[in-house]
Amino acid sequence: MSEKPRLPPVAEAMVVALALLFTGGIYLASYLPDRPSLSPAVGLLATAAGLVVVAGAALARTPGFAWRLFFRVGGWTLLAYAVIAGLLEYTFVRNDTRGSSLVVMTLMLAVFAAAVALLIGFSVARHQPADEGSTAR
Repeated sequence: MSEKPRLPPVAEAMVVALALLFTGGIYLASYLPDRPSLSPAVGLLATAAGLVVVAGAALARTPGFAWRLFFRVGGWTLLAYAVIAGLLEYTFVRNDTRGSSLVVMTLMLAVFAAAVALLIGFSVARHQPADEGSTAR
């Protein structure tokens, strides 16, 4: 019986990233329609984006992972959350959010969609047998 590979803490990192993104989004939304200081939101966004990149890179180095299923589930999840992020973006634009606040919110929505897709794809694929000939990507 083959031993399952030790997986990086992707789920935990994505939960922290999502909490940071929600905190930044709530902070920005609480100032609308005024212009908030963007420093806290940009710091939260950068930290969350860093967590997504590091978790994705750590997962990419994991041998014996069900990549085919990960990309199938993660891809459809990314599509669904891109639609959700687009709807939220529309509400921000429609409510006259402009300039740098809109840019930061847009980036937060993009990282949000990527984090959820990575979390759900990982959560499904980690319980499945590895693809045939699967090695670290």
